[in-house]
Amino acid sequence: EEAPKKKKKKDKGDGEKKEKKEKKPQQSREKKPKNAPAAEDPNAPPGAKLEIIVGKITKVWEHPDSEKLFCEHIDIGEGEDRQIASGLRAFYKLADLENRMVCVLANLKGKGLGGFKSTGMVLCASNDAHDAVVFVDPPAGAQPGDKVVFEGIANTPASAAQVQKKKVLEACFPDLSVGEGGVATYQGAKFVVEGSGETCTAPGAEAGWHVS
Repeated sequence: EEAPKKKKKKDKGDGEKKEKKEKKPQQSREKKPKNAPAAEDPNAPPGAKLEIIVGKITKVWEHPDSEKLFCEHIDIGEGEDRQIASGLRAFYKLADLENRMVCVLANLKGKGLGGFKSTGMVLCASNDAHDAVVFVDPPAGAQPGDKVVFEGIANTPASAAQVQKKKVLEACFPDLSVGEGGVATYQGAKFVVEGSGETCTAPGAEAGWHVS
């Protein structure tokens, strides 16, 4: 008997090789965050990050456990009053604060003052000895919710968390002062109500007093 013939393996030529489909590299699709904040101007001064708003004190009372503090409810145009404490009892009477218009530094994290949670700061001017203190007043006709900006400086307020983390307020304090005519200033730029350009002043303060 003839031995069975072995089947020859077919040499796969180039033409017979199965072509592997080359996978095209997928382009990475980066998701762009919605409402991404505008890039910060690296040359902008720290004061550009502050948010100052005109407010009206709608309710005020003396803190029951502190001889220094007034407790206030202040309308700054948010629909719900801010709760703020101010250490002004040595300088003002309760009646002086009722229905008063003030300038409020609004982008600060809330903190407890004598058990009262304060969510902002009412701006005032004081001398070096801090034995004379007066309010920084918005101009006549200003309304709760009006923005106060520094003349000639673009205002890009930071979040309250960023103000605290980056110590924005501490960086601003040396440059917040009273200028000629009692006008509140930051690095020499006047506090003005956005849109009207009218200035905020500290009646009774002298040039060089600190604003805080």
